[in-house]
Amino acid sequence: MKETTDQISTTDRRAQIISTLEENGIVQVQDLSEIFRVSQVTIRNDLAYLEEKNVLLRTRGGAIKHKKIALDLAISEKARRNFEQKRRIGKKAAELIQDGDRIIIDSGTTTLEIAKQIKNFSHLTVITHALNIALELAKFENIEIIMPGGTLRTNSFSLVGSKTEQNLMEYYTDRFFLGVDAFDTTTGIYTPIISEAQINRVMGNITREIIVVADSSKFGKRSLAFILPVTKIHTVITDDGISEEDKARLLSQNVKLIIA
Repeated sequence: MKETTDQISTTDRRAQIISTLEENGIVQVQDLSEIFRVSQVTIRNDLAYLEEKNVLLRTRGGAIKHKKIALDLAISEKARRNFEQKRRIGKKAAELIQDGDRIIIDSGTTTLEIAKQIKNFSHLTVITHALNIALELAKFENIEIIMPGGTLRTNSFSLVGSKTEQNLMEYYTDRFFLGVDAFDTTTGIYTPIISEAQINRVMGNITREIIVVADSSKFGKRSLAFILPVTKIHTVITDDGISEEDKARLLSQNVKLIIA
């Protein structure tokens, strides 16, 4: 099959394959070839690439969802999962913020819980690329909110793209509160979305301290896009569901661990 010039990018196609896997649990090469108007060889290459990333397991004629992979769920769906743990993590994370700080708050449901706990500061500067987090903080007159601009991702209410990255590079902050979709303590942290990973890496480069907030269900998983290795993380805040093995790995790499 000849591939046409109006096809979506390889990155977008693979992201849509992941979304289809999340919905159906299985995909077929022939079906995907017809949907995306690309050759079956191209689809097999996509599936091979995603299998290398531990996103899926290939089968004869298709692939099935990997049980230990984080996928790009809508924020409304994420908000319903492990809510109590996220609330406790958000509260514990907010305790690390000091009056006068310049902080970054990443997009996500756990980081939104941090925003809900921010109060009683005489002055605070918050950089965020998440619309819902900015709206949560907008009710406080003493919080200066900086948004970097960019293209809106409706799944996460976040702004991404080259403009976002360029604007972020103009700043430097005290702390970066980073939410993740997957955390493998042998390698690092992941997200299903390549553009989000790029934004997160930029954020990590403009801060003094990286604080990862992740409930215990995120551990033992990988996803499509790698963000940072464990060695770049200063602090991890999670719940008591984290395994002893993961605790030991984090501590052995000089990561401060806080259990909420």
